Amino acid sequence: MALVAVATRGGVLRKNRGFVAAFSTAPRTFATKKAGVPFGALNGRLFATVESDTEASAAAVDDDFDVVFPLQGKRSEECPPRMRFAPSPTGSLHVGGARTALYNWLVAKKGQLDFPGEDAGFVLRVEDTDLARSTKESEESVLADLRWLGLAWDEGPDMEGERGPYRQSERGELYQKVAKKLIDEGIAYPCFCTKEELEEMKAKQEAEGIPPRYDGTWRDADPELVKQKMEEGVPYTIRFKVPAGARVVIDDAVRGTVSWDAESTVGDFILLRSNGVPVYNFCVAVDDATMGITTVIRAEEHLTNTLRQGLILDALNAPRPRYAHCSLILGSDTKKLSKRHGATSCNQFRLDGFLPDAMINYLALLGWNDGTDNEIFTRDELVDAFGVDRVVKSPSIFDMDKLKWINSQHLKMMSIEEVAELVKEQMDSLGILEEGADGVGARNVVFATTALAKQMMETTQDAATNAQAVLGYGLPESFDKVVDAEAKSMIQVGHFFPIAQALIKDFESGSLPQPDPADPLAPFLEDINQPIEEDNKVGGTAYSYPKAYKVHMKNLSKELGVKGKNLFHPLRLALTGEMSGQDVTKQMALLGMASAEDTCIDTEKVGVVSTEQRMERLKAFCETIPEEFRAPKTKEDKTKAKADAKAAEEAAQANAAAAPAVVDPLDTYDGPPITALDIRVGRITKVWEHPEADKLFCEEVDLGEDEPRQIASGLRPYMNAEDMEGRMVLVLANLKARKMLGFPSHGMVLCASNEDHTEVKFVSPPVDAKVGERVTVPGFDFEGEEGNPFAENKIGKKKIFEKLAPHLVTNEFGSPEFLGRPFLTSAGVCTSPIEGGNVA
Repeated sequence: MALVAVATRGGVLRKNRGFVAAFSTAPRTFATKKAGVPFGALNGRLFATVESDTEASAAAVDDDFDVVFPLQGKRSEECPPRMRFAPSPTGSLHVGGARTALYNWLVAKKGQLDFPGEDAGFVLRVEDTDLARSTKESEESVLADLRWLGLAWDEGPDMEGERGPYRQSERGELYQKVAKKLIDEGIAYPCFCTKEELEEMKAKQEAEGIPPRYDGTWRDADPELVKQKMEEGVPYTIRFKVPAGARVVIDDAVRGTVSWDAESTVGDFILLRSNGVPVYNFCVAVDDATMGITTVIRAEEHLTNTLRQGLILDALNAPRPRYAHCSLILGSDTKKLSKRHGATSCNQFRLDGFLPDAMINYLALLGWNDGTDNEIFTRDELVDAFGVDRVVKSPSIFDMDKLKWINSQHLKMMSIEEVAELVKEQMDSLGILEEGADGVGARNVVFATTALAKQMMETTQDAATNAQAVLGYGLPESFDKVVDAEAKSMIQVGHFFPIAQALIKDFESGSLPQPDPADPLAPFLEDINQPIEEDNKVGGTAYSYPKAYKVHMKNLSKELGVKGKNLFHPLRLALTGEMSGQDVTKQMALLGMASAEDTCIDTEKVGVVSTEQRMERLKAFCETIPEEFRAPKTKEDKTKAKADAKAAEEAAQANAAAAPAVVDPLDTYDGPPITALDIRVGRITKVWEHPEADKLFCEEVDLGEDEPRQIASGLRPYMNAEDMEGRMVLVLANLKARKMLGFPSHGMVLCASNEDHTEVKFVSPPVDAKVGERVTVPGFDFEGEEGNPFAENKIGKKKIFEKLAPHLVTNEFGSPEFLGRPFLTSAGVCTSPIEGGNVA
């Protein structure tokens, strides 16, 4: 039977088989870079010659189709794994894409170990069919991020490969060949529907309650009408003819069996747009088939694409790969992770000081675990342990705190020299070092900065920002501007003023030990746990700043008759301007390097405050300290204060006796006694963030017991860890120990809160209260057997605290009370900054 050629449109109509070829000859912008010609210029038609015999033509078509599907006739699950990551170069690589790349990479690497010398591999394919949004800059950015993560590919756009090219924009000729085959076999056809007709079709279906889909207007069109439309130059798309009654079923490795009724779900979908550009799903199906991809691991948002891709692969008689569709990654608000949740691009994590191995470790855990409690993995351990069978289908929550914790663990596994190289990058980025600084001085500064923060830093950026804080000086201008409650309380005890005066005097006389400019790293390298001699040299050896500083502290202790925290805390505040932080000698050593004439630190930008400047500011600060806080209280002072308090109490009682009778709330109270609670004075000695919960702090609290108590508190939304360390607090000590997301918590730190719980503050004992002493309440007998606190199990089972809690409040002065009676210690009444609040 004769064929009719339609030369004007580059198409051929076979009357007995339907449309054979339909590509527009109009110029197209979708370039095939390897071929060096645009899509539309590939001969302008799919057949170079027109046969007059049907059988001869069919034979010619088969002979022309030289596309190879490597897995044809094989079971993909029995082949060495060929995995692919196929990003679109329309932006940077984000967390979700990085996890997808990682999972594919891990399976490929494991496959290369299990099938040495065979075809297992990790393929990087750039899906740049979105010409309007794809850019070379984005592609280079994605590739750079993958290299930073260490996800090296075996085949990709930057190398030659027998199954390349690896950019879709360079595979145009391949897509034409495959499209030609589908058209020739009657599996695809031209559709001349206009945009307006399609919109009208959709609106009508929606009005009738029918899911919108193409209704097949041109599916079985009269060949003569098709010929006429082509001769008239009417634009058209190429649609895939979905077989009647077709169903696509996959056994997804993550989601189980998933199936679609293809005909009712999608209708006949587009393969080629009217401008000749192939659509995404057509390209993906052809690429997976021709590259021999055995398994596709991707995000669940691609699940619906599997329907179209599966139909195309079936039509080509090419085996489908296995599929694993991973759940989405959500932010802490359970909404899809996006920029509003903070950093999400890999490049930003790199700039923020995260390690690639830590990112790999954390990304692997976003939807997978190895069945154990282990959370820290090396790269090789992940390759060995990872399996798609343990990927869960529930969404994963991106937890920045967890990522930081994992990063900190990987930092601790590195040598200080390795970490220092990364810290220098951060210092350069933040402008701490002068541009081009790279000599011995710079190396010393970087080493000191790293050593100072290594045990506390979560990212390498933390070391750099910590150095900025250390080189500054946080002591306020005057006493009345001190906002840190602990610092103010410490100054009020009276030891700070004489210690500060002694420091100023020693500095001005030159007797205050200073870091040795000839050996600036001594505090970071020396073992100073040796007996202290009575001068600034130890055992006749050369000057050692760390040892000299300890000698000076010992001498100061003797001179002023003060020791322990009453010495260390004032010294730290005077020298560093902070109540807590790293070793003082190490901080001062870094300051010495920053203050040197030949320093490599940009002192103006960083805001370096030298020791001399600190002493001047300290001197001015001391002048503002009220007289009553310039010396520690004597025993006589304390005795008088207690006597005054007793007199005030007696006066209050006398006034109460003279006043009209009022109803005592105790008279109507019928709950458990306040003596049931064992409330004790404690001091917080250590605070860190709970690795699993963004609202919890983990604390160690000294209650005068053999070991500090470990307690988890939900205070992270209200307080900083730095402000908590060293604070005197009240602790409910007879609560039964329990695990708070894996952390063993034994007790509760009592706080006061306002009515809507937007403000939470510690309930504080007086400064002179003794650690470990029990808090009492007037009117209740805390002595003898009846005054003993209840056993821990009884507190929980009988819900004792829950019954007492409504009566634990703060009065108009902020003092915590039970039934109008204050919380007392041996040093006086407890307090809080919150008036008329609740205590819990």
